[in-house]
Amino acid sequence: MEINIINNTNYKLQSEEKTVIHKIAEKTTEILNISDDKVVSLIFVDSNEIHEINREYRNIDRATDVISFALNDSENEYENAETEIELGDIFINVDAIQQQAKQYEHSELRELGFLFGHGLLHLLGYDHQNIEDEKEMFSLQEEIIDAIIPRRH
Repeated sequence: MEINIINNTNYKLQSEEKTVIHKIAEKTTEILNISDDKVVSLIFVDSNEIHEINREYRNIDRATDVISFALNDSENEYENAETEIELGDIFINVDAIQQQAKQYEHSELRELGFLFGHGLLHLLGYDHQNIEDEKEMFSLQEEIIDAIIPRRH
């Protein structure tokens, strides 16, 4: 899976963080048994920018930690000349990485991995709008992320 990383903040993305992002993408394709010809854009933003995005596109007037936007509803619409399938964009709030890592008493690396994995599953069609879907999605998140970053990391 190709991950296009765009950093709209002063957040300094370390090589270990990039490695974790790619490992989560690889583990996700492995566990879900999907092809790795997918492309995802990962955009790092701050609380103000994600607040604006949330308000404009979701009519929710507050900052959030991660937002995913799938590009299309039909897999046939994703294909481009190189036969890659563009899944969409994941926006991660860098301020939330730091705050939530403290709140959940784990590392910022694990929080970043969690937010990326969560956003990626959304792009792949998973959701948590009801209890059954939530159990399925969160179980997959744990399986993927725990394999890459231990809980107490």
